[in-house]
Amino acid sequence: NGLMLYGGLKAYVATFFVFSDYVKPMARLSSLMKLPLTYVFTHDSIGVGEDGPTHEPVEQLTMLRAMPNMYVFRPCDEFETKAGWYVAMSSKETPTSLILSRQDLPKMVGSNRGALRGGYIIDDCMSKPDIIIIASGSEVDLAVKAKEQLKDSNLNIRIVSMPCQELFREQSEEYKESILPSCVENRIVVEAGSRLSWGEFVGFKGKYVTMDTFGASGKPADLFKEFHLTVEDVIKAIKEF
Repeated sequence: NGLMLYGGLKAYVATFFVFSDYVKPMARLSSLMKLPLTYVFTHDSIGVGEDGPTHEPVEQLTMLRAMPNMYVFRPCDEFETKAGWYVAMSSKETPTSLILSRQDLPKMVGSNRGALRGGYIIDDCMSKPDIIIIASGSEVDLAVKAKEQLKDSNLNIRIVSMPCQELFREQSEEYKESILPSCVENRIVVEAGSRLSWGEFVGFKGKYVTMDTFGASGKPADLFKEFHLTVEDVIKAIKEF
């Protein structure tokens, strides 16, 4: 914050995401003073693995999203990460938190410049969607794979990647309606974090594939299975409508 106030440098902070708990008072000052500082938070979920629940963030996304004047950007792949960096580098008064995974993520076929608007359709259907799945970060891939496995089910499924809720809220009502039409109430949110920041997007009839307990120590693949954050769990939620 001091470097940004002095000027001449584009400063950043970097640490494990779970340690945003320690950083929060200073991040709050960045937001309060309208300093476009960049926070790089890595190891964003139970994918941390053997380090255990003390190092596995669950509620931290909700904490940062609750902070006024803070962009919280959780990208699903390399392209969205570049979009997050663009937001961070071009912001004049709003700090940006980039929430990055530990595990490798595949390049998503549909990722595009819509990420700069906070939320966009990354995988659409041919007609009006029966179900909309909203996801961020590593869970976008889960949503796309679940849809692929249900391609013979005659369900029209739209996948929305929402790396940044704050940017999405800034868009026009027309744009937001084009992405999340109000007539489609069957919605699922998929994210390896608390469900608490998603209510306005998923609605009363929506379902959650989220992380609402503390994690555990173990191999990442085993943990995602144990805490029901797999393709099969997304498919199960879809079939419950």
